[in-house]
Amino acid sequence: MADVRTEAERIGETIKRARQRTGRSQADVATAMGYHQSKLSRLESGRGTEDTRVLRAVAAELGIPLRLLGLSESDPSVEPTDDPETEDMRRRTFLAASIASLAAPTAPATVAHDDLVRALLPSPRTASARMDGMDQEPLESRVAEARRLFHTCDYAALEATLPSLIADLREAAGDHQGDAVMAGLLATAYQTSTSLLLKQGDHGNAWLAVGRATAEAERCGDPVVLASSVRVHAHVLTREKHTAQAVTLVRHTAGQLAGSYDQRSPRYLAAVGLLLLRGVTASSTAGDRAATREFLDEARDIARYVALDRPDAWANFSPTNVALHAVSASVAFGDAGIALNTAAPLMRRHIPVPERRAALWVEAARAYNQQGRLAEGYQALRIAETCAAQDVRRPAVRDLVADMAARDRRRTLPELHHFSRRLGVPA
Repeated sequence: MADVRTEAERIGETIKRARQRTGRSQADVATAMGYHQSKLSRLESGRGTEDTRVLRAVAAELGIPLRLLGLSESDPSVEPTDDPETEDMRRRTFLAASIASLAAPTAPATVAHDDLVRALLPSPRTASARMDGMDQEPLESRVAEARRLFHTCDYAALEATLPSLIADLREAAGDHQGDAVMAGLLATAYQTSTSLLLKQGDHGNAWLAVGRATAEAERCGDPVVLASSVRVHAHVLTREKHTAQAVTLVRHTAGQLAGSYDQRSPRYLAAVGLLLLRGVTASSTAGDRAATREFLDEARDIARYVALDRPDAWANFSPTNVALHAVSASVAFGDAGIALNTAAPLMRRHIPVPERRAALWVEAARAYNQQGRLAEGYQALRIAETCAAQDVRRPAVRDLVADMAARDRRRTLPELHHFSRRLGVPA
């Protein structure tokens, strides 16, 4: 399986390097082929498609020899002259490679990452051998600390923390069979694991983590915990381009929890508000402007009653976070000017949560990149790095940097290329 995955990565890298040599962006090449930019992005990450017509279209657009993409040189519009099983075998190999890569992170695995994945794997739940079991309060403090590490973008420390936390929570849950609080804490740990894995680009194991989160949330029975698990589930669906399913999931769950906002607790409101913001991301990714407005309007309504905007908060939901998602949605629609106008007042505002501050400047960089304003996009990324250095090293931001560097075909911004090399982005 490792050999097959390597082949998928090789094909993706071949496409990426060919595109970058021409100085073209992913969006430019994809548009010329009649596809969305995400199609080319998936191919370049080695997660492509079994449809050889797409590979042939890429090869024709970028001048890549077909053999480098595992394809025969025969014209697909005429009857093949060689072994008819050859092309099908190559296609199946590429499909297997794409499937295999779903279960693997885009960055090289570390010991801490392997430990986290092992902690997510199913195992029998047994009661603690200790007579007194585990106290709830220390576990609550550890879960809160894990959430703080995520909000402050200390992903290395979080990755090292989660395996032992999950193990202890599972043991405590075994000691307290039917305890809704322990199930809720374990669900939150799994939710945090899902969010971290998505940041790392490890979508395959994110599916594993969100499955565990949902199971514990249902065991807990707390609508707040369930809403949070649905939110991260919708996030995974959106990342895998299942946006219609994500929108349906968010709409169904939010519909059950909506209403009487002036009588709800801040924790309840934050959970529902964040769920709606995930709907904004899913619907804008799908290009659905009506659904995006619907989710944003409902989220703004909730934000009138709650503002949780601290790194140590259980959840971060506030008018600022709603505005940040409006910026992100505009970028997704290609409305760079609207995105930057919406972002302008936020840039002058103090945003206490580092992960949210970094998100603002990364989205601004995307908008500047859409307008071809590479120098300003580079400056936005440097500001994002000062907010959260580990956040700008995640795969999604590295892809943005690679795209910006490729567009600077005359290398008029040497500092951008230096920044790219410093992040380890292939030249």
